[in-house]
Amino acid sequence: MKDFKVEFNLADSEYMTALRLAVGAVCAAADTDVDGAEDMKVCVTESCLILKACGFKSAKIALNCTDGVHATVRGEGGTPKSSDNEFSLALISALVYSCTLEESGGVISGLVLTL
Repeated sequence: MKDFKVEFNLADSEYMTALRLAVGAVCAAADTDVDGAEDMKVCVTESCLILKACGFKSAKIALNCTDGVHATVRGEGGTPKSSDNEFSLALISALVYSCTLEESGGVISGLVLTL
């Protein structure tokens, strides 16, 4: 089993670049093609932006490359609130094999992505 976990403050947007590099490395370990790796990078980044828009302070990301590439992105802390994420969710749904939302009280608190 190949796992990689990272957590960062969503206010520190410079960590998005590091996150994209980590996602790319996990995709490479899973022998994902370049297009698939780029799609997963976009989806994980968009997931973090969704959580930020929902008022979360930080994000915990768990990446796994056993039987494909899987990412779990969860919000932590802050003051969660509902937010309009229709465009971001449509983009994510178009790029990954599956996207499962974790919601609490109508607020998205996490996303599970499979490529």
